[in-house]
Amino acid sequence: MSSVADVSAVDPVASRSGQSSLLGMIREDIGCVRQRDPAARSQLETLLTYPGIHAVIWYRIASRLWTRGWRFPARLLSWFGRFLTNVDIHPGARIGHRFFIDHGACVVIGETAEIGDDVTLYHGVTLGGTSWHPGKRHPTLEDRVVVGAGAKILGPITVGAGARVGANSVVIESTPPDVTVVGIPARVVRPQLSHRRVVGRIDLDHHLMPDPVGDALGVLLDRVEFLEARLTHMQRRLRDAGLSARGEEAASRRDCRAANVMENENG
Repeated sequence: MSSVADVSAVDPVASRSGQSSLLGMIREDIGCVRQRDPAARSQLETLLTYPGIHAVIWYRIASRLWTRGWRFPARLLSWFGRFLTNVDIHPGARIGHRFFIDHGACVVIGETAEIGDDVTLYHGVTLGGTSWHPGKRHPTLEDRVVVGAGAKILGPITVGAGARVGANSVVIESTPPDVTVVGIPARVVRPQLSHRRVVGRIDLDHHLMPDPVGDALGVLLDRVEFLEARLTHMQRRLRDAGLSARGEEAASRRDCRAANVMENENG
């Protein structure tokens, strides 16, 4: 079989010119696994033991039937693939080259979803729709997107090229390219300028996510500490001012008593 380097050396422009062969796309799907999963030791092992690869293979075949107008056989084959792999990919979805579902389980990809090249999904991901109306109702994932486990991307939105979606996030708005989004609903927590770059490879370190809640709590704790210090300083000043005022009042009373004594003695 071809090596991983041979698979990754496919010219993306050439691969998009014309319709790629079914066997060629399956070979790319198998070959890309060793680049993204260190547990994959060989292409044969990947082909025989990875349910994510099995799901993609069933999808590739069902999708060819779907595009040729064989809708019922395509849906039936898609159901069979779901029965075997626990991954539900509608044959009408459009998926690019070198697509990988790691730990393939409980993944749902809707009919009008569009996925670019070199996209990686982890288990539990849903690319779902939010409308009963026909037409585009599922998300679009551009090239090199990485979606963490359990994330939900809903509606006809676009996740920009190179973006990373944190685990268990719920994305309901389009995201720019090369950013990291986390949360419910998902928000950009790492802009493009601070996004970690991995030259020549896909950045799969989707666990290296900032903690916006922790950062906010840290800012609040710093503010509370500052206010407590300021309050302590103000209390000290007031206490010192109170002692000074009481001292002046006592001195004034002593002066008054002394003056009265002198008046009595002179009188």
